[in-house]
Amino acid sequence: MKRISFSVAAFVALAACSGGNPFQEGTDTETPDSGIPAALSSDLDGITYNPVAQTLTVRGITLDNTPYEAVYTRKPGLDRGGYEAYTSQDGSLQRHTTAYVKDIDGTRAAVVVTGGQFENYFAGTVYGRSGAFDAATTAQPNQLVSYAGNYVGLLNMAGDGGDLLPVAPGTDPDVRPLQAAEVTGKVLVNADFTDNSVNGTIYQRQIEDTATPLATLALNPATIDTNGAFTGDVTINLQNKGVYGGIFGGTESSAVAGSIFVKDHIDGVDNEEEYGVFVLPKCGTPGADALCNQPNP
Repeated sequence: MKRISFSVAAFVALAACSGGNPFQEGTDTETPDSGIPAALSSDLDGITYNPVAQTLTVRGITLDNTPYEAVYTRKPGLDRGGYEAYTSQDGSLQRHTTAYVKDIDGTRAAVVVTGGQFENYFAGTVYGRSGAFDAATTAQPNQLVSYAGNYVGLLNMAGDGGDLLPVAPGTDPDVRPLQAAEVTGKVLVNADFTDNSVNGTIYQRQIEDTATPLATLALNPATIDTNGAFTGDVTINLQNKGVYGGIFGGTESSAVAGSIFVKDHIDGVDNEEEYGVFVLPKCGTPGADALCNQPNP
């Protein structure tokens, strides 16, 4: 792990230290793609998620719970834009951790971030799919394929603390944990399966607890590899702010899942960092976003 300096506005970040398969083989998940960039996986080794039973087990987040594999608690009240929320907190003076996860057609992504305590936080994302890569086909040659839907992220900044366990009156704030602030937004991803390229944007972004608007993020053009995976840069006004990655899954790539890591991207805040995920259906498939209903020439 690598420590990053911090200011009053943000906690210390702990950078990439994990690897290997992000999803454990078993009855509730299939073996996914590996090779998620370290900047995205960071302190998270993987998850086991059952969307039917609504159970989530998290592996690798430091100080989130006593065992290496921690079973998180389902929190429907924290759900955002179709992403299921799960949290963990051993005691009122221990770290609080928030996780979001979503699955479409066996294509899924998760983000896990602890609130700050003692000037440190821990975080990471994973994404993967069941089955092999099946590229989308189109009615016309060289036609682009669009994916649209919601985004959810978590900051190394304090949220409203509504899910924290209560502490005794008069407890010094210096020993109390924080709950990570949430970011919501919308995503549009356009893919060309003929020349194997992808790009997109995350827009209408805001800090959920305060409705503070945030800048739009551009997902710069990236190459889709032979396994349907991709990685690229994230920019604001052509200035690099981080990295994104993802993978296409389902029949004829009916969904795409991915994640981002960005930093120094909020005006007036120092050393802020954000991890987030998107799991989007293909336009023209069941559950497609309203944005897909655009007139075609």
